[in-house]
This record gives sequence, C-alpha cells and structure tokens, in this order.
Amino acid sequence: MRFGGEIPKPLLELGGRPFVVHAVDAAVASGLAPVLVVVADDRTAAALRGRAGNATIVENPAPERGISSSLHVALRAVEANEAVEAVVVGLADQPLMGPDAYRRVAGAFDNGAQLAVATYGGLRANPVLIGRVHWDEALALAGDEGARVLLRRHGAVEVPCDGTGEPADVDTPQDLIALEKVWRSRTTSE
Repeated sequence: MRFGGEIPKPLLELGGRPFVVHAVDAAVASGLAPVLVVVADDRTAAALRGRAGNATIVENPAPERGISSSLHVALRAVEANEAVEAVVVGLADQPLMGPDAYRRVAGAFDNGAQLAVATYGGLRANPVLIGRVHWDEALALAGDEGARVLLRRHGAVEVPCDGTGEPADVDTPQDLIALEKVWRSRTTSE
C-alpha cells in the first residue's frame, strides 16, 4: 500500500470502479488465457468475486516479501500447464491499460521473443512478457525485484503500444488526480 491509507491500492476507484476491475477487464478482453489475478488482500479478492469474468483469483500469502512474491505466485500457478509458454504481466495500479497492449506484447512471443516490454512514446512500461525459458530466473528474484530486472539482464523486444491505453500508474495522491483528469477527458469525449 505505497499509496498510503487503509484502502489497498487496487481498490481505489476510477469512474466508480476499482482499479483492479479496470485492469482485469482489459486482461480478459485481450483474449489471452488463462488470466490470473494475484491478490494480496481479502478485500481485493472480495471486490473481484462475480466481476472477474474468466479470470482466476490467486492469493499471495506473503505480499510483505515485495513484488517478486506476486510474480512467483503467478508463475507457480501456471507452471504445470505446459500449454502456457509465456506470461504477460500487467498491474492493477494501471487501470487505463487497454487490451490491445496485452495482445501486442503477447504477439512478440509469436515472433520469437522470450522477453518483451510495451513502450508508450518510446518509454518502457507494462505489460511485460516473460517466456518460460526465464521463469526459473524470475522465481529467484527477491523483494521488490520484478520483471524489469530480467529486462536489464537480457534485453527485451520493445513493442510500441501507443494508442492502446494509458500506462500511467498510481503511487501518490497526485498520480490519482492526474489519472482522474485523463479519465474525465476520455469519458466526456466519447
């Protein structure tokens, strides 16, 4: 809860819906499967029940171990399924990321990439693709080390995702205010 306060960040609302619902809707709408949602709080899991579409909710029993723990939970949940050759990771604190970003990044795997990252205006952001060949290394990450560590170590295919959504994440009250302005401009122009 880097944002501060008692409400878990995925439950902050944008347009009357929790961030996590926006994020899950985009992942499900991408058509990629399976969609897993790693949650660290019973309230977040409760908010998703009945609203997660085809997504499977998986609990992170040790979120205090940092973001790597959520990645570990996701990878462990799919590693026995040999049909899953790569994962595309998105975050709940990026509620305006669109389904096309997930599809584009996943498409990099179809073209041979084992690591890929979305770019917006040339800047790296989420989602990120991690091919199975890198899962053991990802499972060795600790604390707040995430997929970015793998991208630095090995490089990654950059996938332009301009026009697929807004990659801004929310870590501060100011970030939320800025995101709400983007949301309002989108909803009033539609």
